[in-house]
Amino acid sequence: MAGSPDLWSRWGQWQKTDVNGMKGGEALILELNRIVHTSGIASPVTSRRGLAARLRYLDSPAGRAELKAQGVSVRTIRTWMRAKGQVSPTPASRERIDAAYWHRRRENLIRSGWLVKHLDNEGRGRRMEIHPVDQTRVEAKYRRDLNTRTVTVRYIWADLVDAWATRDANLVDEIWDDVISDLDSDYNAYAYVSSVGISA
Repeated sequence: MAGSPDLWSRWGQWQKTDVNGMKGGEALILELNRIVHTSGIASPVTSRRGLAARLRYLDSPAGRAELKAQGVSVRTIRTWMRAKGQVSPTPASRERIDAAYWHRRRENLIRSGWLVKHLDNEGRGRRMEIHPVDQTRVEAKYRRDLNTRTVTVRYIWADLVDAWATRDANLVDEIWDDVISDLDSDYNAYAYVSSVGISA
Protein backbone atom coordinates (compact mmCIF):
# COMPACT_ATOMS: atom_id res chain seq x y z
CA MET A 1 0.00 0.00 0.00
CA ALA A 2 1.19 3.51 -0.75
CA GLY A 3 2.17 5.82 2.04
CA SER A 4 3.19 9.42 2.39
CA PRO A 5 5.95 10.24 4.87
CA ASP A 6 5.63 14.01 4.37
CA LEU A 7 1.93 14.53 5.11
CA TRP A 8 2.54 17.50 7.38
CA SER A 9 5.26 19.14 5.32
CA ARG A 10 2.69 19.40 2.53
CA TRP A 11 -0.25 19.83 4.88
CA GLY A 12 -1.77 22.61 2.79
CA GLN A 13 -2.18 20.14 -0.04
CA TRP A 14 -4.37 17.11 -0.12
CA GLN A 15 -5.32 14.36 -2.47
CA LYS A 16 -8.90 13.21 -2.87
CA THR A 17 -8.12 9.58 -3.59
CA ASP A 18 -5.28 7.12 -3.80
CA VAL A 19 -6.43 4.09 -5.78
CA ASN A 20 -3.47 2.08 -4.44
CA GLY A 21 -4.66 2.74 -0.90
CA MET A 22 -3.26 4.44 2.15
CA LYS A 23 -3.57 3.89 5.86
CA GLY A 24 -6.83 5.23 7.24
CA GLY A 25 -4.87 7.53 9.56
CA GLU A 26 -3.09 9.07 6.56
CA ALA A 27 -6.45 9.66 4.89
CA LEU A 28 -7.69 11.40 8.07
CA ILE A 29 -4.64 13.69 8.08
CA LEU A 30 -5.23 14.64 4.44
CA GLU A 31 -8.91 15.28 5.12
CA LEU A 32 -8.11 17.62 8.02
CA ASN A 33 -5.66 19.37 5.68
CA ARG A 34 -8.51 19.82 3.18
CA ILE A 35 -10.90 21.22 5.78
CA VAL A 36 -8.35 23.81 6.91
CA HIS A 37 -7.42 24.69 3.34
CA THR A 38 -11.01 25.19 2.20
CA SER A 39 -11.70 27.43 5.22
CA GLY A 40 -9.03 29.92 4.18
CA ILE A 41 -8.55 32.58 1.52
CA ALA A 42 -9.84 31.23 -1.79
CA SER A 43 -7.97 33.63 -4.09
CA PRO A 44 -4.53 32.30 -5.04
CA VAL A 45 -1.40 34.11 -3.88
CA THR A 46 -0.61 34.76 -7.55
CA SER A 47 -3.57 37.16 -7.76
CA ARG A 48 -3.42 40.73 -6.43
CA ARG A 49 -6.43 40.07 -4.23
CA GLY A 50 -5.01 36.83 -2.81
CA LEU A 51 -1.64 38.42 -2.13
CA ALA A 52 -3.17 41.46 -0.39
CA ALA A 53 -5.45 39.25 1.75
CA ARG A 54 -2.52 37.10 2.90
CA LEU A 55 -0.39 40.11 3.76
CA ARG A 56 -3.26 41.59 5.80
CA TYR A 57 -3.63 38.28 7.65
CA LEU A 58 0.11 38.20 8.36
CA ASP A 59 0.25 41.83 9.57
CA SER A 60 0.81 40.94 13.23
CA PRO A 61 3.87 40.06 15.33
CA ALA A 62 3.14 36.34 14.90
CA GLY A 63 2.56 36.74 11.17
CA ARG A 64 5.78 38.69 10.69
CA ALA A 65 7.65 36.09 12.74
CA GLU A 66 6.31 33.37 10.45
CA LEU A 67 7.42 35.32 7.38
CA LYS A 68 10.89 35.56 8.94
CA ALA A 69 10.79 31.81 9.60
CA GLN A 70 10.09 31.34 5.89
CA GLY A 71 13.30 33.24 5.08
CA VAL A 72 11.94 36.75 4.42
CA SER A 73 14.09 39.63 5.68
CA VAL A 74 12.72 42.19 8.15
CA ARG A 75 13.29 44.96 5.62
CA THR A 76 11.30 43.14 2.94
CA ILE A 77 8.46 42.40 5.37
CA ARG A 78 8.32 46.09 6.29
CA THR A 79 8.16 47.05 2.60
CA TRP A 80 5.36 44.58 1.89
CA MET A 81 3.29 45.69 4.86
CA ARG A 82 3.63 49.39 3.98
CA ALA A 83 2.60 48.71 0.38
CA LYS A 84 -0.66 46.98 1.49
CA GLY A 85 -0.54 44.44 -1.33
CA GLN A 86 0.47 46.94 -4.02
CA VAL A 87 3.78 45.16 -4.55
CA SER A 88 4.88 42.44 -6.94
CA PRO A 89 6.96 39.90 -5.04
CA THR A 90 8.87 37.31 -7.03
CA PRO A 91 7.27 33.89 -7.49
CA ALA A 92 9.61 32.50 -4.79
CA SER A 93 8.55 35.26 -2.39
CA ARG A 94 4.88 34.58 -3.12
CA GLU A 95 5.48 30.95 -2.19
CA ARG A 96 7.01 32.08 1.12
CA ILE A 97 4.03 34.37 1.78
CA ASP A 98 1.62 31.55 0.98
CA ALA A 99 3.49 29.09 3.22
CA ALA A 100 3.52 31.62 6.07
CA TYR A 101 -0.19 32.30 5.62
CA TRP A 102 -1.20 28.63 5.72
CA HIS A 103 1.04 27.94 8.71
CA ARG A 104 -0.52 30.82 10.66
CA ARG A 105 -4.02 29.84 9.52
CA ARG A 106 -3.52 26.27 10.72
CA GLU A 107 -2.08 27.43 14.06
CA ASN A 108 -4.89 29.93 14.62
CA LEU A 109 -7.63 27.37 13.90
CA ILE A 110 -6.04 24.99 16.38
CA ARG A 111 -5.29 27.59 19.07
CA SER A 112 -8.74 29.18 18.91
CA GLY A 113 -10.46 25.80 19.19
CA TRP A 114 -12.42 26.50 16.00
CA LEU A 115 -11.43 23.26 14.31
CA VAL A 116 -12.46 21.05 17.24
CA LYS A 117 -15.76 22.92 17.70
CA HIS A 118 -16.48 22.75 13.99
CA LEU A 119 -15.89 18.99 13.85
CA ASP A 120 -17.62 18.23 17.16
CA ASN A 121 -20.72 20.03 15.84
CA GLU A 122 -22.15 20.68 19.34
CA GLY A 123 -21.77 17.02 20.29
CA ARG A 124 -23.58 15.73 17.21
CA GLY A 125 -20.32 14.82 15.50
CA ARG A 126 -19.80 14.64 11.76
CA ARG A 127 -20.69 12.15 9.08
CA MET A 128 -17.63 10.45 7.65
CA GLU A 129 -17.50 8.69 4.30
CA ILE A 130 -14.93 5.92 4.03
CA HIS A 131 -13.97 5.08 0.45
CA PRO A 132 -12.44 1.62 0.04
CA VAL A 133 -9.32 0.79 -1.92
CA ASP A 134 -10.01 0.26 -5.62
CA GLN A 135 -10.26 -3.52 -6.04
CA THR A 136 -9.67 -3.64 -9.82
CA ARG A 137 -5.95 -4.27 -9.34
CA VAL A 138 -6.48 -6.98 -6.75
CA GLU A 139 -6.17 -10.55 -7.99
CA ALA A 140 -9.69 -11.89 -8.62
CA LYS A 141 -9.56 -14.61 -5.97
CA TYR A 142 -8.72 -12.00 -3.29
CA ARG A 143 -11.08 -9.29 -4.53
CA ARG A 144 -13.93 -8.24 -2.25
CA ASP A 145 -17.06 -6.28 -2.90
CA LEU A 146 -16.44 -3.22 -0.78
CA ASN A 147 -18.78 -0.25 -0.67
CA THR A 148 -18.31 3.29 0.52
CA ARG A 149 -19.26 3.24 4.19
CA THR A 150 -20.83 6.13 6.07
CA VAL A 151 -20.57 6.52 9.84
CA THR A 152 -21.42 9.35 12.20
CA VAL A 153 -18.36 10.00 14.31
CA ARG A 154 -18.54 11.60 17.76
CA TYR A 155 -16.19 12.15 20.70
CA ILE A 156 -12.87 11.75 18.84
CA TRP A 157 -12.44 15.25 17.48
CA ALA A 158 -10.43 16.88 20.28
CA ASP A 159 -8.01 13.94 20.36
CA LEU A 160 -7.78 13.82 16.57
CA VAL A 161 -7.06 17.52 16.17
CA ASP A 162 -4.50 17.35 18.98
CA ALA A 163 -2.76 14.37 17.33
CA TRP A 164 -2.86 16.15 13.96
CA ALA A 165 -1.52 19.37 15.49
CA THR A 166 1.37 17.60 17.19
CA ARG A 167 2.04 15.40 14.14
CA ASP A 168 1.48 12.20 16.07
CA ALA A 169 0.75 9.75 13.25
CA ASN A 170 0.62 6.80 15.65
CA LEU A 171 -2.18 8.38 17.67
CA VAL A 172 -4.05 9.28 14.47
CA ASP A 173 -3.79 5.59 13.48
CA GLU A 174 -5.21 4.55 16.88
CA ILE A 175 -8.09 6.99 16.43
CA TRP A 176 -8.73 5.54 12.97
CA ASP A 177 -8.93 2.08 14.55
CA ASP A 178 -11.61 3.43 16.91
CA VAL A 179 -13.58 4.83 13.96
CA ILE A 180 -13.57 1.61 11.95
CA SER A 181 -14.27 -0.60 14.95
CA ASP A 182 -17.92 0.45 14.41
CA LEU A 183 -17.86 -1.38 11.07
CA ASP A 184 -17.94 -4.76 12.86
CA SER A 185 -16.89 -7.62 10.56
CA ASP A 186 -15.70 -5.21 7.84
CA TYR A 187 -13.16 -3.68 10.22
CA ASN A 188 -10.04 -5.08 8.51
CA ALA A 189 -11.27 -4.24 5.02
CA TYR A 190 -11.09 -0.51 5.82
CA ALA A 191 -7.70 -0.37 7.54
CA TYR A 192 -6.47 0.90 4.16
CA VAL A 193 -8.68 3.20 2.11
CA SER A 194 -8.58 5.29 -1.04
CA SER A 195 -9.90 8.36 0.80
CA VAL A 196 -11.95 9.66 3.72
CA GLY A 197 -14.44 12.50 3.53
CA ILE A 198 -15.78 14.44 6.52
CA SER A 199 -18.98 16.42 6.04
CA ALA A 200 -17.56 19.64 7.43
